[in-house]
Amino acid sequence: MIDLGLSKMALIGVVALIVIGPKDLPKVARMAGSLFGRAQRYINEVKSEVSREIELDELRKMHKDAQDVVQEVEQSIGQSIAQTENDLNAAWHGEATDTVQSSLPAMDAIAVKSKDFRRKKLARNSAVPAWYKSRTGHRAHVMSGSARMARHRAKPQSPASFF
Repeated sequence: MIDLGLSKMALIGVVALIVIGPKDLPKVARMAGSLFGRAQRYINEVKSEVSREIELDELRKMHKDAQDVVQEVEQSIGQSIAQTENDLNAAWHGEATDTVQSSLPAMDAIAVKSKDFRRKKLARNSAVPAWYKSRTGHRAHVMSGSARMARHRAKPQSPASFF
C-alpha cells in the first residue's frame, strides 16, 4: 500500500502548484476529489455486491441442506408407514410378526394405566359432601390468581390525623 505521510503530501502539493498553476489548481483539486469519491463509491458497491453474493450462496447451500433433510425424513416416514401397514395387514390376516407380539405387553400396560387413571379420577370427583371436603382441606371454591392477589393485598393505611 502507498505510504503517504504529511511531508510527501506537501511535496505533491508544491509540484502540483508549480505544474498546474495557482489559477487552475482549485478546479483540478475539485475534480480529483470527485473522482476519488466516485472510486470509493464504486469500491463500496463492489464490496456490498460480493457480500450479497456470498450470502446468497450460503442461503442456497442451507436451502439445499434443508431439502436433503426433508427428503430423508419423508423417506423414513414412508418406510415406517409401510412397515406399520404390513404389520397391520399381518395382524388382520392372523399372522403374528415379532414387532406385533412385542408391542402387545406395552399396549396392555397402557390399558391398565388408563383404567387406573379413570378410577382415581372418579374417586376425586365423587359425591363427597362439601362440609367433609372443607374439613379435610379440599378447596370448595377456586379463585383466580388476580382475585387471590386482591384479597391478600395490604390495605393502604390512611395517615393518622393529629386532631
